[in-house]
Amino acid sequence: MQDTNASHRHFDTLIVGAGSMGMAAGYYLSRLGNKVLLLDAGDPPHDQGAHHGATRLIRHAYGEGAAYVPLALRAQQLWEDLEQQTQTALFVRTGVVNIGSPDEAFMREVQASAASHGIPLETLDAATAGKRWPAWRLRPEQIANFEPGAGVLYCERAISTYRQLATALGATLGTNTRVTRIECHGRESVNVWTDRNEKFTARDLIVCAGKSTRDLLAPLGLEIPVTRVRKSFAWFEGEPGLFAPERFPGFFVASEVGGYYGFPDLDGSGLKLGRHDTGEPIAADAPLAPFGAEPSDLGDLQAFLERYLPGAGKLRVGRACEYDMTPDEHFIIDRVPTCPNVHIATGFSGHGFKFASAIGEALAERITQGESRIDLAMFARKRFA
Repeated sequence: MQDTNASHRHFDTLIVGAGSMGMAAGYYLSRLGNKVLLLDAGDPPHDQGAHHGATRLIRHAYGEGAAYVPLALRAQQLWEDLEQQTQTALFVRTGVVNIGSPDEAFMREVQASAASHGIPLETLDAATAGKRWPAWRLRPEQIANFEPGAGVLYCERAISTYRQLATALGATLGTNTRVTRIECHGRESVNVWTDRNEKFTARDLIVCAGKSTRDLLAPLGLEIPVTRVRKSFAWFEGEPGLFAPERFPGFFVASEVGGYYGFPDLDGSGLKLGRHDTGEPIAADAPLAPFGAEPSDLGDLQAFLERYLPGAGKLRVGRACEYDMTPDEHFIIDRVPTCPNVHIATGFSGHGFKFASAIGEALAERITQGESRIDLAMFARKRFA
């Protein structure tokens, strides 16, 4: 950490929240010569935000909407560039399979987005999928859309890599520092105050503080429709080799028992499984109850495994995590109308991390060039008006 008590109090850009989006934006801004201060309530990467956990899936044929595909493809390119630049392993090409009924809107959108963007995708019936990946026990009517170019990102490793690069380029990072107030002066400048009685000023501000974003922006007259939701995930034992990456890709399943995602056994960690739908809404300042506090934490995961992955064994370890959910599960990336030099990036709804590299770049481009190369119009807050 560089010392925020130094004599410099003015920056080109302040970033509140140095998680995945904030740290990526800090790097790309610093690379463009922008003088950046990042402030975070923890010491990222940490377990107090939505980037908690070692791994995330990255898919390009996107069932959540074809408008995400250019962002996903740009993100993939940037992740691979980051790997080459730093010689750090950040991505494993395991492939990702999306499983569901052929009439599911999600499954149709995966196929449509792959076709419109030329993304390699193979559609298998249940029997063929079971032969290729013996761990699965699918219903006869289900299909599997397999994207071989997709895979797994090491998310905390990626945040650490952006942190090292940004600070090496001159960015200042204030850890364990909570922002308590934001004050906007039209288009001219923004002030922030911290719980250390510090005041910092900048021309531009990015607020990507996860669960704290809503309360920070409320005094500016901005209502952010984001709810903090508690989720759970876990690692399980498995038959030797059955869940190895070469025999078992990452996955998302839309099924009669809910929507689930999972990862192959990477580095001997076991089969990782989480439930994407459901979850308990909690207050922004509430403690996150540990795994097992709710009967459904383990019960839901076991029910899915018994139905679809009977080769999975006993629980190794479980964890609780959080999503910052919008009503439509799409992101909010926008400006404050009364203060357009304040940028918002929030509500990533459990599927945002894969895009962090491209969103960080896009925020940097908006600040330095006025617009980003990727169209972010679908993420405007006004859709909730």
